[in-house]
Amino acid sequence: MKFPKTYTLKEIAKLIDCEYIGDDNFPVLGMNEIHVVSQGDIVFVDHPKYYDKALHSAATVVLINKKVACPEGKALLISDDPFTDFNKLSKHFNPFTPSVKSIAGSAKIGTNTIIQPNVYIGNNVTIGNNCLIHANVAIYDDCTLGNNVIIHAGTVLGADAFYYKNRKTGFDKLISCGSVTIENNVEIGAGCTIDRGVTGQTTIKEGTKLDNQIQVGHDTVIGKKCLIASQVGIAGCCIIEDEVTIWGQVGTNSGITIGKGAVILGQTGVTKSVAGGKSYFGTPITESRQKLKELATLKQLVKEKK
Repeated sequence: MKFPKTYTLKEIAKLIDCEYIGDDNFPVLGMNEIHVVSQGDIVFVDHPKYYDKALHSAATVVLINKKVACPEGKALLISDDPFTDFNKLSKHFNPFTPSVKSIAGSAKIGTNTIIQPNVYIGNNVTIGNNCLIHANVAIYDDCTLGNNVIIHAGTVLGADAFYYKNRKTGFDKLISCGSVTIENNVEIGAGCTIDRGVTGQTTIKEGTKLDNQIQVGHDTVIGKKCLIASQVGIAGCCIIEDEVTIWGQVGTNSGITIGKGAVILGQTGVTKSVAGGKSYFGTPITESRQKLKELATLKQLVKEKK
């Protein structure tokens, strides 16, 4: 998430009432999660295991819970609770705005686009030309849809990321202030849920088709011309490259990559990243020919024991 203007390190520190290391006027351009940070961003870290990754990331401001040596060209915000302070900044720069009608006045809807009854369209949503949005679809704030997009009944675009910190008092939610981008010629089936990015984009690229009852987690990127069958669950921060086919009831771990042109057969558990151009099956995931050979061998061994 980029800020509407450049802020200084001192101004940001004042907003969350914390110490800082760096020049008062050090420029701060935005805030993002570790996998999408760029120069000028704030990234937060609250566990020693990830200090190094955050300090040497593309982010130039690190919100951290310990005084450490500041890398050259960067600045630090020293916080007792970086998770909570990151949420404070999210609320300040992206406050929740209640809607007062079904289609927000700030929404932009293209020519020849059909909106069926009982659709909700939130603040700052953009929908392109020649789209068809079926009944009871909910499109949360800041989502963007391209041209020739079809969204079937009951689908939700832009719900919050499933991202919590486990504390003694319960689960503390990380506020989502990202969005969803649906490119041209995408079709999304009935009853799907596409979560917004935490601070960045969840993206479904041009020409991809989703069946019914599919979950896509926060910050995931699905490439062009992918085909995804019903009841697939894709976790957060995944990369599905172009022309991937995923059959029914597949589930993935977070942060994996599925290479271009891969085929994932039904009920497979994608427990790790896999290369493109191959077919996969089973849990843990294996090339389908190898998995079928293993199953045949196991079946033969059982027969021989009998």
